[in-house]
Amino acid sequence: MLKKYRILIILVFYLNHSQGQINFKNYNLTIRKTVDKIKIDGELNELSWKSADVAKDFFMITPVDTEKATQFSEARVSFDEDFFYIAIIFFNNTVKGNYVIESLKRDFSFGKNDNFLVAIDPFINQTTGFAFGLNAYGAQWDGTMYDGRRVDLNWDSKWYSKVKFDEDKWICEIGIPFKSIRYNENNSIWGINFSRLDLKASEKSSWAPVPRQFPSVSLAYTGSLVWEDPPPKQVNNISLIPYGASNSTMI
Repeated sequence: MLKKYRILIILVFYLNHSQGQINFKNYNLTIRKTVDKIKIDGELNELSWKSADVAKDFFMITPVDTEKATQFSEARVSFDEDFFYIAIIFFNNTVKGNYVIESLKRDFSFGKNDNFLVAIDPFINQTTGFAFGLNAYGAQWDGTMYDGRRVDLNWDSKWYSKVKFDEDKWICEIGIPFKSIRYNENNSIWGINFSRLDLKASEKSSWAPVPRQFPSVSLAYTGSLVWEDPPPKQVNNISLIPYGASNSTMI
């Protein structure tokens, strides 16, 4: 019996590791330089967004991780010399109603708010990175990632965001200063994943599929972010990535 149990553990580990490799190979999003100035206003009117690649067809994480999400989502990215930009549209195409918001405080409780999260792995080591998020009323959430799945919420960086919503959708627009994050400008591929928690629809979903037993921002299951042009050179970096933290969470 013990031998069978060990074999099962090894098999589960192998399958999960294989899925992570498949994600990185099959889920690719190209990031291009802006062609006009992006204003963080939640409108997404710029030409840069209209010409950007789109990450869509999200997968459910819960209640089941074997189906496509019923609530549609789209993610776009762009950059200039100073900022890494993210735009997300969350459609309420199957379930409408009031958004579930428990707090407007920074680093709100993930499981009690309709929210968006992005996990970024600039070094493609599946261990360290950054996570940024917003709830549907615009409260910010951020932290450095370690152990591939834990987020240190003690880290608060300066970044910019705007949320707009109606009954049909909510839109997030984000600008993250490059000087706030650590990366290697010679890396032309980063790991990235986008996730959505929709409490009114009882659904959690992500762009690159994540098994339900793992956090939605697990770095082992990111897709790949492909830089058409290199990111700007690293300057005045102020971020530290911990290997242990007192105020950390898995989501």
